[in-house]
Amino acid sequence: MDLLQNFSGLLLECGTDEAGRGCLAGPVTAAAVILPSDFKNEILNDSKQLNEIKRLLLKPIIEEQSISFGVHHIYESEIDKINILNASILAMHKSIDALTSRPEYIIVDGNRFKPYNNIPHSTIIKGDSKYLSIAAASILAKTYRDLYMETIHEEFPMYNWKKNKGYPTKEHREAIKKYGPCKYHRKSFRLLPEQYQLEF
Repeated sequence: MDLLQNFSGLLLECGTDEAGRGCLAGPVTAAAVILPSDFKNEILNDSKQLNEIKRLLLKPIIEEQSISFGVHHIYESEIDKINILNASILAMHKSIDALTSRPEYIIVDGNRFKPYNNIPHSTIIKGDSKYLSIAAASILAKTYRDLYMETIHEEFPMYNWKKNKGYPTKEHREAIKKYGPCKYHRKSFRLLPEQYQLEF
């Protein structure tokens, strides 16, 4: 499907998306992006459809050519306090806070959002594969989170976060089973099947 250039037709349309919602460790990360109305890029698409090389290629292009962008992490301790849905929405709100221009309309990937500063918004299922500004936000959220996970991998290399980025892969869960969880794991998540007992 071709990406649509604008949703609302307003000058300052902000797209927002998150990454890491289903992970067992690390933050949930959101980005918000306002693109120029004439922005075009042939390879920009939903970040989940692009390989890491293309995402990292797009990251500086989005940062340099956007009118404004913001990125924000909500860390595991806060996720455990307020739950992952609220943390994801809070991360999106905080990423919008970081914009240097106030958007006139917000388009959100998914079907859940909370009103932000009386700015009208729409939630769009699979919006990151339909609208450029959401796709751009998807790229930034994913790349910033991946870089963070690669950094904390150096502290706890046994979990191989540089590869799995904290997602519940078989390898990651085997490492949790062997070494136990660490400070970056989300205590409110089921890290292992119920038959295993974990101690924090």
